Amino acid sequence: MKFAIGFATIGASMEPGGLASLARTAEELGYESIWSVEHPAIPENYTSVYPYSPTGRIEAPSEAPLPDPFTPLAYAAAVTTRLRLATGVCILPQHHPIQLAKICGTLDTLSQGRLMLGVGVGWLREEYQALDRDFDNRAARARESVAAMRSLWSESPSEFHGRFFDWPPIYSSPKPVQKGGVPIHVGGHTELAAKRAARYGNGFFPAVPGPEAMAPLLETMRAECDKLGRDYDEIEISAGATQNLTADVVRGYEELGVSRVFVVPNGSSQEEVRDGLVRYAETVMAEVGAEQPEAVAS
Repeated sequence: MKFAIGFATIGASMEPGGLASLARTAEELGYESIWSVEHPAIPENYTSVYPYSPTGRIEAPSEAPLPDPFTPLAYAAAVTTRLRLATGVCILPQHHPIQLAKICGTLDTLSQGRLMLGVGVGWLREEYQALDRDFDNRAARARESVAAMRSLWSESPSEFHGRFFDWPPIYSSPKPVQKGGVPIHVGGHTELAAKRAARYGNGFFPAVPGPEAMAPLLETMRAECDKLGRDYDEIEISAGATQNLTADVVRGYEELGVSRVFVVPNGSSQEEVRDGLVRYAETVMAEVGAEQPEAVAS
């Protein structure tokens, strides 16, 4: 099993030296990857319902620091050699694919092939309005963005003609060093997200309470793969979490075919975060067995 650190770029990691400490500690202890979150803006007032909290509200204050997801990953890449780097999630429809493809190609090159692009379509309508983006067409825009970025990553020049994006032959480099481009992992907790993962994801990571809640989503993804003639087993499955998992829960995910689970760094200081990661590595990871990260650029 691979063990990833979710929500890695908020809280104590944003204190001076915090992210470097977190990244180095993660690599030393055998964690496979760190994942950054994204919200360009949190409105002071919103009526949209946050789907991962019983209150329907983001648990952190609206003014809490939420850094750009890519800059911290580049920083972490510079202080590690094997740790993989991922967004979890990048709100894909809020980005133009030409700009995002360039960011990903650059970071994948600098990190020697360690980037994964976790994507979602978002839930916060008011954030879309602040960015002057259409909330209602976000799923269709995301799907086209994936096709557009893969064109930019694989073709030189790239030419694209779609509903939302249209360009003549253009050059865009550096391209990702990973064969096939940066792996795209689809986040979400709904049947629609499971179908999106089947359609264009290299991976799927639903944030659900446990294996019992995940199983129906995987069946939906499998059915969609069968419908599309796609091999279900080529999609890497990760289990998102809002709390740390026991060894028994990790084994339950393993039985479903999950290959990565998320650990949440708890603590209000760098020392508390490090101590928590050490305890988890020495207990659950040691009991279950952690797959060590390796360079993937070849």
